[in-house]
Amino acid sequence: MQAPIALIGFMGVGKTTVGTLLSEKLSRPFIDIDKEIERHHNMKIRDMFTTYGEDMFRKEEKKFITHYAAQEGTVLSLGGGAFLQEDIKQICMEECLVLYLDISWENWRKRLDELMEDRPVLRNKTEEEIHKLFEERKAVYDFHHQKISTDGRTEEEVADAIIASLPST
Repeated sequence: MQAPIALIGFMGVGKTTVGTLLSEKLSRPFIDIDKEIERHHNMKIRDMFTTYGEDMFRKEEKKFITHYAAQEGTVLSLGGGAFLQEDIKQICMEECLVLYLDISWENWRKRLDELMEDRPVLRNKTEEEIHKLFEERKAVYDFHHQKISTDGRTEEEVADAIIASLPST
């Protein structure tokens, strides 16, 4: 059995890009949970937040993650806030190999401008408030099986580091 690989980390760390590369290199299906939710509802997440609220989105997120965490051999990219839900954290820690893509504030800050539009959690927040959120989420990501630093690495190098760290079967 090949346990699903679940990538966690702060929004914009590169989970989707790294996950795509990882799935290609390992010949595993890739599922971006946020994209699956958007596809299913035919609506962008930012619009879901505006129209239905964060609670509705979090319920959908839990439903989709629960479903895909039970699928063998997949690579999953979880939204930055998914591990805020204890149920999701527990399911992933039991069913998946959870890999935390870690990034420093200094390196993440460089990506802020390109992330603002599509990340409803960042809207109308000051840089200080975003930095506080970044630090708070780091504690949430402490629940993982492995931590992979992304600082100073290309997405390709991160994917290769993950593959090199995987237990051989």
